[in-house]
Amino acid sequence: MEDTKTIQIHAFPLGTFQTNCYVLEAPDKTCWIIDAGTDPESLIACIQENDLEPEKLLLTHAHHDHIEGISQVREAFPEIPIYIHEAEKDFLTDTSLNLSAMLGMPSIAPEADHFLEHGQILQLSGIPFEVRHTPGHSPGGVGFYQADNKFIISGDTLFAGSVGRYDFPTSDGPTLAKSIIEQLYTLSDDTVVYPGHGPATTIGQEKQTNPFVRP
Repeated sequence: MEDTKTIQIHAFPLGTFQTNCYVLEAPDKTCWIIDAGTDPESLIACIQENDLEPEKLLLTHAHHDHIEGISQVREAFPEIPIYIHEAEKDFLTDTSLNLSAMLGMPSIAPEADHFLEHGQILQLSGIPFEVRHTPGHSPGGVGFYQADNKFIISGDTLFAGSVGRYDFPTSDGPTLAKSIIEQLYTLSDDTVVYPGHGPATTIGQEKQTNPFVRP
């Protein structure tokens, strides 16, 4: 019998910053897009070539490198709704907040259709994902945790051997550390972390060796 809880994860490192954007594919071909970085053609092609049905575009946060491809995704899939934490609703249309002005490449994205809340449960074809608010790198950063498959999409909060930057105007180091300790390090050690940049890791690995935040 097919395991109806299995999620297939397609990862796409996009743009100059090699931002990891993800397509989460359910067994029934329904999918979610998580983040939409620069030049998302490969992500869009994956969905179209595999006959997937994109249901949601979820944002871990709204810094420039995670949102610049939203307009192209919307062109390909006009009905797809955009989800973001309310603390970053203005980032999508403010080039200072989303840091694109600072980088000399000002860009904006469509406004969000829905706001995410900490503890909210989203269902991908009946498979539950928990929204975990992880502010620090940005005020509305979130992770998407799937308990059965033991993974979390962490955005720019936690990386393999590192953490998200906290020297931006809306960032805060102590808040970031608190988020990692309370929202990520409380997951089981074998939980796989799919970050916004770089390779995947595990909670156990980061608890043991991450030099920036220790449990």
